[in-house]
Amino acid sequence: MSRREQYLQALGVDIWQARAAPAAGAAIDAAKASDATEVSAASDTGDAAQAWHSLRAEVALCMRCELCRTRTQTVFGVGDKRAQLLVIGEAPGAEEDRQGEPFVGRAGQLLNSMLRAAGSPRENVYIANVLKCRPPGNRDPRPDEVASCLPYLHRQVELLQPLLILAVGRIAAQNLLATDTPIGRLRGQVHRFGVGGRPLIVTYHPAYLLRSPSEKRKAWVDLKFVRTELARLRASARIFAD
Repeated sequence: MSRREQYLQALGVDIWQARAAPAAGAAIDAAKASDATEVSAASDTGDAAQAWHSLRAEVALCMRCELCRTRTQTVFGVGDKRAQLLVIGEAPGAEEDRQGEPFVGRAGQLLNSMLRAAGSPRENVYIANVLKCRPPGNRDPRPDEVASCLPYLHRQVELLQPLLILAVGRIAAQNLLATDTPIGRLRGQVHRFGVGGRPLIVTYHPAYLLRSPSEKRKAWVDLKFVRTELARLRASARIFAD
């Protein structure tokens, strides 16, 4: 049994099986994957690479709020810089603060399983947080901290140009959408983020799912929504490109 099947079994949901693609389609998909790899490699050169490097360096030296006094290091983000899916969490925790990477530990492992189940494994997405520094004691981010840090995230979105954003957790969703609407009412619809109106979908935070496993079924509904919406956006992008 695959890891994805094990994850879905743990959620108590039916396992769907994709139809086998024709040989010709498989060849086309392989060619597209090869092209995507080449484009991804190219994205790490020239102006784009310099822009990412400059932004990371700026974040590393940031002193815009008091969190700079208590952090071990900033947590900039990680992943494929040509990713079509951007995952945004709330803020680094203790382990993220130590390692300098978002979503590690048990919550990170569950997020990895969720992404694989949705057909977008971690290595194919980009992951960041609203805050780049850990709030002491893992408390909720303060409004002034979010206001200081959010411009960095906007610049990451501008560089990445993702087709879709997945906000995980109430704090991330409410800060990104500038609302106090409960997460239960934010789920199941496509929101818009930033000046460009990037499509954004909301789901539960993996840490919350670890505490409340009965909610995993709802999270799987959200992941299926992500998969469907991402497929629709990819198809639209191909039509536009043609």
